[in-house]
Amino acid sequence: MGMFDVFTGTKRPPDDTPVRAPGEVYDSILAINRPTAPFVIRDGRGDGVDLIAEWRIVDARWYEIFAKAGLSKTFRVLLQLDPERSEVRAVDQEWEVEWRAGVPSLHAAASGFRGQKTSVQFGTAYAFTEQLEFGQVYNYRFNSGELKKPIQEAVAAAGWTYRGVAFGKL
Repeated sequence: MGMFDVFTGTKRPPDDTPVRAPGEVYDSILAINRPTAPFVIRDGRGDGVDLIAEWRIVDARWYEIFAKAGLSKTFRVLLQLDPERSEVRAVDQEWEVEWRAGVPSLHAAASGFRGQKTSVQFGTAYAFTEQLEFGQVYNYRFNSGELKKPIQEAVAAAGWTYRGVAFGKL
């Protein structure tokens, strides 16, 4: 373990893990996707990176949940494979969310955050339900670890290092 790994979110594989080919690492990260997850991992070549992991905030099936939760910020993780070092380099980007008539509108945060971030947002609300009974209307928890941890585990299982980048080249 490196001295700054805790601060950068860097996760290394066990020493005896065989190193897999870049295409296999790419495929194993994409294989994390599942329809029930509140995030998606997609090809990022159009944005100048290999992969992008992000909350499904603009997905019609999910934005009502995010809107009810009053989510004001969201982020995505940009991933770049470095075959020479057997690393997946990752940088977080934070976005502010504005809700207009229940539909999300994303724009870059005024702080221009780039680097590594841990984010947890949670809440619950109680009110009268449609059955006219007092009860929990919603309960949510969004944790950046839910997005990053499966990626870190897939990368380490492939014998590669997940390296969080705050400064420098992705």
